[in-house]
Amino acid sequence: MTTMPQSSFSQKEVASRLSVLEREVIKCQLCPRLVEWRRRVAAEKRASFRDEEYWGKAVPGFGDPAARLLIIGLAPAAHGANRTGRMFTGDRSGDWLYRALYRAGFATQPEAEDREDGLELKDAWVTATVRCAPPGNKPTTQERETCRPYLESELDLFDSARVIVTLGGFAFASLLRIQRARGASIDRPMPKFRHGVEVEIDGKVLLASYHPSQQNTFTGTLTEPMFDAIWARAAELITV
Repeated sequence: MTTMPQSSFSQKEVASRLSVLEREVIKCQLCPRLVEWRRRVAAEKRASFRDEEYWGKAVPGFGDPAARLLIIGLAPAAHGANRTGRMFTGDRSGDWLYRALYRAGFATQPEAEDREDGLELKDAWVTATVRCAPPGNKPTTQERETCRPYLESELDLFDSARVIVTLGGFAFASLLRIQRARGASIDRPMPKFRHGVEVEIDGKVLLASYHPSQQNTFTGTLTEPMFDAIWARAAELITV
């Protein structure tokens, strides 16, 4: 049986530090291009959301402070989390993600519409590599690196987490790069991204999934059975 690492923080300390981190993320204005873009999108809006007030700020992580499962995406969607203020909320990718988490027992409901919809996560925390919506959904290398300390803070706070699921190749490569820079033992050459690949990193398991973007779900690159298999495996691994 694998011995799970012990957290350096009590659950109360984790919750308190996450609240501090949330405030830091929300007020962040370190990347001029992203700040300008998220504000422009929030002002111009999509026609179908013209009567809504957009969030238009950096988006903090969301979930259970006692989570043993971390979920890392790319960045907030322009008319999804950049509108609602909660990760993977209000867009098609989020619809896929939270339905799957609900089926796997990690979410209290399958719908994710806004911050006040009552959704809670159980044993899971959802975050992203970059916290602001980027133009074309493509952050620059500098923007990724500027945002990196926020993800590192979450990795420290959830140091007892057993499983990290990365959604898409960008998050997969970013996490491996961070962990290697932090001294983690990772085989060379760098593991290649593919759906379902597992990488052992100092007592944790990195589990890769295709991103539930429309580009993948509409084309059948990612199917619901494929996605469900990821969360079933994650549930299995966190109890080992």
